[in-house]
Amino acid sequence: MSVFLAPGCSLVDLREGREWDRAALLDSVAEQAGRLAGLGLPKGARVVLSLAEPVSCLTALLACWEAGFCAVLVNPGITGDERARVDAACTPALWLDGDQDLTGTVGKAVALDEDAPALILMTSGTTGTPKGVVLSGRVLKARIDSNIRQIGAKALKRSLCPLPLHFGHGLIGNCLTPLAAGGQVMLMPQPSMVEMAGFGALLEARDVTFMSSVPSLWRMVLRLSAPVSRPGMRVHVGSAPLSLELWREIAGWCGSEDVWNMYGMTESANWVAGVPLTRAREGLVGPAWNGDFAVLRDGEIKREAQGEVLLRDAAVMSGLWAAPEATALAFEAGWLRTGDVGEIGEEGLVLLGRLKSEINRGGVKVLAEEIDALLERHPGVAEACAFGIPDPVAGEAVAAAYVAHPSGPDPVALKEWCATQVRSEAVPGLLVAMTSLPRNDRGKLSRDQVRDLALAKG
Repeated sequence: MSVFLAPGCSLVDLREGREWDRAALLDSVAEQAGRLAGLGLPKGARVVLSLAEPVSCLTALLACWEAGFCAVLVNPGITGDERARVDAACTPALWLDGDQDLTGTVGKAVALDEDAPALILMTSGTTGTPKGVVLSGRVLKARIDSNIRQIGAKALKRSLCPLPLHFGHGLIGNCLTPLAAGGQVMLMPQPSMVEMAGFGALLEARDVTFMSSVPSLWRMVLRLSAPVSRPGMRVHVGSAPLSLELWREIAGWCGSEDVWNMYGMTESANWVAGVPLTRAREGLVGPAWNGDFAVLRDGEIKREAQGEVLLRDAAVMSGLWAAPEATALAFEAGWLRTGDVGEIGEEGLVLLGRLKSEINRGGVKVLAEEIDALLERHPGVAEACAFGIPDPVAGEAVAAAYVAHPSGPDPVALKEWCATQVRSEAVPGLLVAMTSLPRNDRGKLSRDQVRDLALAKG
C-alpha cells in the first residue's frame, strides 16, 4: 500500500516538531510490516489499531496492509466495555495499542490483495453494538484518486490535519489523500484551546494550502483565534451539517470564498460531493463527484424528488463486517442507502436531515436539522440541537436546546421569534438554554445526550 506514499510526500508532527520524508516513512512501514509478518498470523487477519500518536497510527496502518492484514481503526481512548464490543464484532487476531513488543522474528511481508478487506472503520459502539464498515484497497484508492482530481495536487501541497485518525474524514480526507498527491501532511489532531487560539498564526506560519474539519472546531476557532491575513487556503467543512451563517463566517475568517460544504460518509470512504461558498445555499452539496445521486421515495428510486438519499459510486463499502442482513438493508437495487434525507434538483443534492432524527408530529414530519438551522439563523444563537419528545396528543413534539451568545434570547423570546419564521407545527414547544451541547469523538452533536440533558434541566 505504499501507493499512498507518493514521491515528495512527508509527515510532520507539529507537537513533537519532527518530520518524516517519504524514504523514512517507507523504511518505517517496511520494518513494521516485517515484524507483523513474523507473528505468523493468517493472511487477511484483522489487526486493531488503537494508537494515539498519529504518525505511529499511519505507519502501522500501512504496515498492516503491506503484511497482508486488515486494519481495524478505533478510538485510542476506547474503554474496556467498548473494547469487548469491538472484539465481539470483528474477532481481531491482534490489538496494537503501543504496549506490544514486536521485536521478535521478522517475516516476509506479502501485501494484501487489492480487493480483500483492507480497512474496517467502526461507525458506532459507544452505546451499542458497533458496525464495521469494510473498505478494500481498490475502493480506498478509487476514493483518494477522486479526491485528488477534484481538489488538485496544488491545493494538497501543504495540508493540516486537525482531526483524529480513527474515522474516514481525518484518515482518508486529511491524511491519505494529500500523501497520495505527494503533499506534506501536518498532524495536530484534536487541537487544544491554546492551540486553537493560535490557529490563524499557525496556518500562516506553515503556509497551509488545505485543511478539512468539522463545524464544531470552527465555532471554537472563530471565537478564539485572530483571522488569517494571507488568504489562499482551500477549506473543507463536513461530517456534520454546516449552516449558511457559519459557512459565511468561516469564509470571512479565511478571507476567501474557497470554503466548501462537503458530503461524505464512512460507507463511501470519504467525500462524494461538495460545493464552494460561491454556490452557497442551505444544505447544498451539489452533484456527485464520481458517481450519481437518487432518492428513495414511496418505494421507488427517483432522480428529481425528495426522499432518502441514494448513492451509486465505484468507491463504496463492500458491506458491514459479519453482518449479511444489515449489509443487504444498506443497499437498494445496487444503490447505497445513506440514511440522509435530501432533495435533488438542477443544482444537485440539497441535504435536509437524517431519517433517524425525523420528528413525527401528528403525521407531519419535521426534520431536526431544519430546526437546528432555523434557530441558528437567530443572531443571538450560537448553536442549536433539536429533537423529538413524547406528546400525548400528537405522538411527538418538537423540542430543542440551544447555546446563546451573550445577551442572547431567553426561551420565551426565542419561541416567539420562531413563530414568525416557520410553520406552526415546526415551532419548538420546548426550548432549553444550555452553556454547551455534548458531542461525540467525531465532533457531531449527540442528539440523545442533548435531549436527556435538556429534559433534565427543562
